[in-house]
Parts: sequence; structure tokens; C-alpha cells
Amino acid sequence: MASRDPRRPNVLFVLSDDQGAWAMRCAGNGDIITPNLDRIAARGVRFTDFFCASPVCSPARATLLTGQIPSRHGVHDWIRAGNVGPERIDYLQGQTLITELAADAGYRCGLVGKWHLGASDVPRRGHVRWYAHQSGMSPYYDAPMIDERTPLNVPRYLTDDLTDHAVAFLRDEAPRAEPFWLALNYTAPHYPWIGSHPREFIDLYAGCAFASCPQEPPHPFTAHGNPATDEGFRRPRESLAGYFAATTAMDAGIGRVLDALATLGLDASTLVIFMSDNGMNCGHHGIWGKGNGTRPQNLYDTSVKVPCLIMQPGRVRPGVCDALLSAYDVFPTLVDYLGLHETPPRPRPGHSFRTLLETGAAPTDRDVVVYDEYGPVRMVRTRDWKYVHRYPDGPHELYGLADDPGERANLVDRAERRAIVDAMRSRLEAWFADFADPALDGSRKRVTGCGQLGLVPPAGDGREVFPADPIAPLAVPARG
Repeated sequence: MASRDPRRPNVLFVLSDDQGAWAMRCAGNGDIITPNLDRIAARGVRFTDFFCASPVCSPARATLLTGQIPSRHGVHDWIRAGNVGPERIDYLQGQTLITELAADAGYRCGLVGKWHLGASDVPRRGHVRWYAHQSGMSPYYDAPMIDERTPLNVPRYLTDDLTDHAVAFLRDEAPRAEPFWLALNYTAPHYPWIGSHPREFIDLYAGCAFASCPQEPPHPFTAHGNPATDEGFRRPRESLAGYFAATTAMDAGIGRVLDALATLGLDASTLVIFMSDNGMNCGHHGIWGKGNGTRPQNLYDTSVKVPCLIMQPGRVRPGVCDALLSAYDVFPTLVDYLGLHETPPRPRPGHSFRTLLETGAAPTDRDVVVYDEYGPVRMVRTRDWKYVHRYPDGPHELYGLADDPGERANLVDRAERRAIVDAMRSRLEAWFADFADPALDGSRKRVTGCGQLGLVPPAGDGREVFPADPIAPLAVPARG
């Protein structure tokens, strides 16, 4: 019945869409209702300082699958074109995916939900089940999906539909001898929010104070033009109720999937991972949105920090961990944890944290630093300092996180901090020199936050692959 061996576990990888690290009850948010995420946190490990590779969906997801940074896998913005049909583009062509390594090791892989990396209507190698969203986002009712290779529209609430397909996959795989890998990629809690979720979940927040989402004056770099996020400024209470209801509805679906695992007797032999692709601001910093909620793009912690819960009873040590970790650490960790085999042609940027999962011991053999990027905007972050560099000429930022965890006071122009700025900038430049592909380097691309139109070409060949107008192209169903 699937894998019964805790040393060769099944994998249930649940990925939410635009969920801030703050949007869980177990993370200290008293406003939100997430009993099943809290259940995973109580039985597993909750990471308090886990970072995405880019604060927008497609590049962040590509990094989880490839272990490479955007400036090496070449996905720099949300996928705007090439999702289905004759004009489809496989944005990960030629990349080694973690699911392919798993399939080579005998895993039966399934995808249920959001893909948003191009060619959504073509199942990936090693997948015995492919139920993918046609693009990246849509209304929650009448959503466009791909069932294997067949396009269809789903009239019912999408979160419930994805949950049903995930439970069916588990039941179908349980009698088999091989281990499974199920990627359950919800579109929640991505917008649309207002009038988009079942009343039973909206009503849960009728009297909510939403103290976890203070509404601030719009950020000076606010990117207007997106109807859903603009509604956040005009109708914050209704937007927050929708965002929170979407999260709680997803949480209920996750509970059903966890219950199915328990009923099938697969708890101890299934590694459960819950993450989000990127963070989210719901009024935080005066922003509604994530990294592309501003022009130029931002790398605030609320945009780049994501929830991360990992559970396997009997193998993953329960607790709360504050180690600085990144999405590019996930690939090597899963290779290590599952005993997969690969000889990469060059070193990847990430490091396995399997030992941390099993013993609670944080790594001591490397600097504790994380890096992030969104096109020409890059970040290096230590425990105490964050430096953000915008190519070609700023504005840049430096925050002293020990005294200013909310990133309010930009110290980059302070004479007394010049040595820290220089050291952080040198560190950032050296790291990206090691791991970026010069032909795919995002600092040289016209990444605006408004979507990627095609494969990123080598630098200097003249092809335009990002919209030149950073505002006009935005529309509710499209933005990643």
C-alpha cells in the first residue's frame, strides 16, 4: 500500500499561492483560523525564517522544482504567455526537476492544481496524474483546468475540487507498491477575494478586527492598475475577509487530505511539506500585493518570507526552528532525505537541511545568509542586516533587523553604515557571480513585475520578453 517505509517515504507537497508567513494561527496570528496547518505544525517543525527565491509565483516555483535561482533557470516573472495550445512554451525545458529524480527512483508523481510554468497542457515526465490549472490564476468558480491533456472548466469552488482530486489520487495510489509524490498546488489565497468564497468561510470573519494586517497609507512605490489589489486600498475589510476566508477554506481542504492519509494508514511513511510560493502584503508597508505590488519591485520580509511546515511522525523532530533557510535549499534536502541520486554538472546554491529535520540541529558549517531576487532587484539577508540592491542605480536599502525588524528605517545613506553597505554589496555580488548564468542574469533583463512573455534570451540579442509598460498590462486573472 504505497510506501510503508519511513526511510523511503511518500511525499505530499502542498503549496499555497500568495500566503504570507504571518497568515497562520500557529505563527501567532490570532485573527486567522487554520486548525489543520496548526495540526501539521504541532506534529512537525515550523520554520519561522524561511524565504522564497523570488517574491512572485513562477520564478519561485521554478526554484523549488530545479534548485536553481531565477538567474540560472531563466524564469524571472510570472508566466504571461505560452501556457496552453499551439503557442505553448516549456519554460523548464532542459532543466532537471526534483520530480523527475523521484520518478527515476520509482516514485509515481501526481500534480493537482497550479503549475504556471508554461505548457500546462502537457504532463511532465514521471507523472501518472496531471490535473493542472490552464494558466496561473482565475476566478474560483468556473476555473479553467487541464485533466491530463483535456481542457475543461470546473463550475464548483476550485479549492474543493482540487481537494477532491488529491484525495482520489491518494486512494488510487494506496494499493500500489510504489511510493507516491503528490504536488497539491492550491490557488488560494491568491485573489480574487471579494465575492469569491463560500459564505460559510466569509462569515467566520464577520467580527474580525484584522489586527494582523494594519492598513497603512499607500507606499510611495505602490503599483496601481490591478483591480483586485486596488480594491484592497478601497475596500480593505472586504478584501481581508476574502483573503482570510480563502486561507481557511484551503486549510479545511488540507484537513481532508490529512484525514485521508490517516485513514489509509500512511501517516508515518509520508513526508508532508506545506509552503507558499511567495509572501504577501495585505496593507503591510502600505502595499497590497507581493514583490510586484510596487514599482520598482520590493523585497520586504512580508514579500519574501513564506510559511514552511514539515512533518513525518517518527522521523521529523517536532518543534519551532528559526534557522535562515531558502527555497533553493529544498531541492538538495529532498534529494538527501529521500535518498535520490543525481550528479549535477555544477554546484547548486542550496544546502540540505535533512539533519536539522531529523535532529533539530542547525547547520554550523556555512554562513547563515539568504539571497533573493526579482529581476534587477536583489537582496542579501543575515540575521541582523538586510541589504537590497536595485540595478542599475537604485534606490538601495539597508535595514538593521535587530533594532528594526519591521524594516522602517532605511540606513543605506548613513555614513556610519557605509562599511556594512559595502560588505553586504560585495557579498551579494560575489554570490550571484557564483550561481547566476550570465546569459540569464535577471539584473540585465527588463523585468517589470508585469509578466514574462517568452523564454529569456541570452543577454544582448535584442528580443523583448517582458512588457515595456509596467502598469497597463495588469489584469485580475493574469498576474502571478
